[in-house]
Amino acid sequence: MTLSLDPLASRRVPARILQLLLAAPLVLGFAQAPLKAATPADEALYKSIVSDPSRSDEDRKMDETRKPLEFLEFTGVEPGMRVLDLSAGAGYTSELLAHAVGPGGHVFAQVEEAKAPIKARLGAMTNVTIAERAPGDPVPLGARPLDLITIVLAYHDITYMAVDRKEMNRYLFDALKPGGMLVVIDHSARPGSGAADGKTLHRVDQGLVKKELTEAGFLLVGESNAWRNPDDPRDHAFFDTKIATDRFAMRFMKPLDSPS
Repeated sequence: MTLSLDPLASRRVPARILQLLLAAPLVLGFAQAPLKAATPADEALYKSIVSDPSRSDEDRKMDETRKPLEFLEFTGVEPGMRVLDLSAGAGYTSELLAHAVGPGGHVFAQVEEAKAPIKARLGAMTNVTIAERAPGDPVPLGARPLDLITIVLAYHDITYMAVDRKEMNRYLFDALKPGGMLVVIDHSARPGSGAADGKTLHRVDQGLVKKELTEAGFLLVGESNAWRNPDDPRDHAFFDTKIATDRFAMRFMKPLDSPS
């Protein structure tokens, strides 16, 4: 299979990195190659996190559609990393990331208001900060520089909030170290629909997300088909359908030649 790299990326990524991207094999259905494939040590860590017997039955039920192993592999999260989980909800994703970064790393779980479920899940974890921040200004004080930012099933919500997304995305860009990654996974809307279905169907057009993040300076360096469902007509909200929603997954990088 031939790799096609985003034209914007070809102008912004150093030549050696381009060579690595074009030479790298496809992994886990990535439409474009990640910068670094998971090592055996990474894989062992991810599998131990997902199979941990202390995880709840509710989490294991969520695993069916959230696919935590594929998620950890796609993010490339490693021990020692500093991570921001945007719109962390009840903390499902933040907890996975916290176990992956370990005691030498830190996860900032951003929510507008910390409610009981996320406090119960994450409150005792010493490498997690529950950060009460507005979505438009989500980066906590002291969090920079970040290695990774995740936005899981939340970008569609931000589209109908009173948020300047252009400004928000620049905040995220500035908070990452050069070479840092931003991963977005969300319920797919119909192509060309933009943000029209954000509030009603809780979906967002993948093309809109890609456009907004590349305009902020990010490079699209990878995609995954792990959460795709071609049988989803994309005309119902995730809570109003009996099948798994079609979900896109994109991995963006802050260019290596960006100012720190």
